[in-house]
Amino acid sequence: MLIAFWLNLSFALLEAVFGFIFRSSAVMADAVHDLGDALAIGLSAYLEKVSQKKGDKKYSLGYKRFSLLGAILTGSILILGSFWIFLENVPRLWAPEEVNYQGMLILGLVAIAVNLLASRLVHHGHSHNESMLSLHFLEDILGWLAVILVSIVLHFTDWYFLDPLLSLCIAGYILSQALPTFWKNMKIFLEHVPEDVDLPAFETDILALDNVQAITQLNVWTTDGREKFAMLHICPRDMAQSLTSKEDLRRLAKSHGITHLTIEFDQSLQEHEAHQTEV
Repeated sequence: MLIAFWLNLSFALLEAVFGFIFRSSAVMADAVHDLGDALAIGLSAYLEKVSQKKGDKKYSLGYKRFSLLGAILTGSILILGSFWIFLENVPRLWAPEEVNYQGMLILGLVAIAVNLLASRLVHHGHSHNESMLSLHFLEDILGWLAVILVSIVLHFTDWYFLDPLLSLCIAGYILSQALPTFWKNMKIFLEHVPEDVDLPAFETDILALDNVQAITQLNVWTTDGREKFAMLHICPRDMAQSLTSKEDLRRLAKSHGITHLTIEFDQSLQEHEAHQTEV
């Protein structure tokens, strides 16, 4: 990720220089966008490293949510960058500018090579953070393919409106991919029940156990989208069988994809109802 950061930052500076030389507002706009990408990647690389730390006195549950925070910040930059492309290119549909299409072609080929290299560097990552970064590289590769296509067409025609038109199509596609991913990460950040955990079915299976009389509390969440946690309070029929019940509950939780389960045995159902009435 750090190498990808330096690649993006260096190429953003080159884009700014050649965008000025080629008089291409599209290349200049992409330079600004790539600079935002580089900042996002640098931030993500730092937060990804922090997320590997184990729990301590400051963060007793560990630092894994820092990776999720990086994915949210990166997604925000990606979405804002796409909206910025819309704002910049819609007016250009009616007032396209002439560009140096030969220079754009050469720069486009170099840009694709750089982004393919950066994409390969994080290809084996599995975190939400690294998945979000792959969208950055997808956006850049598609964007430069459009630039190459436009430069080839402009070699034979003067259809300069194709440049902003293709940019708008790509920005729309990226938004269609980034917005759902961003919302998915936000739900994890807000401790939404994991999408792959069927909470009603889990409750039904718990109540089907012989020694479970009632469930007084059940919370299921995930800190990073991979590890799933649950906190369970039940009223047992026989407190003497609590050890066996805990083993059954942990096996049941594992079958539902829950890796960490905290179990608390409350008083009998009658005592619990009486306590709730007093409260």
